[in-house]
Amino acid sequence: MTPKAFDEIRSDIVVCRRCPRLVAWREQVAREKVARFADQPYWGRPVPGFGDPRARVLVLGLAPAAHGGNRTGRIFTGDRSGDFLFAALHRAGFANRPSSTSVDDGLRLRGAYLSAVNRCAPPGNRPTPEERDRCLPFLERELGALSQLRVIVPLGSFAWDGALRGVAALGHPTPRPKPRFGHGVEASVGPYRVLGCFHPSQQNTFTGKLTPAMLDDVLRRSRVLSHIGGSAG
Repeated sequence: MTPKAFDEIRSDIVVCRRCPRLVAWREQVAREKVARFADQPYWGRPVPGFGDPRARVLVLGLAPAAHGGNRTGRIFTGDRSGDFLFAALHRAGFANRPSSTSVDDGLRLRGAYLSAVNRCAPPGNRPTPEERDRCLPFLERELGALSQLRVIVPLGSFAWDGALRGVAALGHPTPRPKPRFGHGVEASVGPYRVLGCFHPSQQNTFTGKLTPAMLDDVLRRSRVLSHIGGSAG
């Protein structure tokens, strides 16, 4: 696919208003803000995917954080989960710098693309099944545009389920029995290898359920499965 395809997907994502509950919440958060970001403008819209259009690895999250991606306009940017993830992406050679702070910070990804099942910050980080299904067509379009994609790394069980649903919507049947999420679990689904990883939420990283070494192992494995060599510059 050409860069124009990604521009078209992005343009459609950022104006979406299909889910009234999510529209109301993301805009309320953007108006009211929190004290530590009171002086900053908030994006307050759906957050598009980000990364290398020639990516062989897709890292898939649940949804933007209310004061992370919903503030900055870039997925996994401006919150502690993103700090944890981008540091690991840098160590694995996917990112040219170890942090992501804003859409104009000079960060580049090579070989990887970041996206989410839902594009709007949901109350309590819990989209409904209906909200998930309304948003899935955007993921399906990204999967179609990522012509060199080989590996999907869902972060958490919600993203794992979304990945399987997105691939199935492209006409690739889900294996039976349906692969169950687990950290480090691998499954072949259509043309992709799906590689599970615990979500880098504070609940997981502060308790040691997900450590930097564990995330490094998953990203290192994704490079092996996708036959990527070299590092980001």
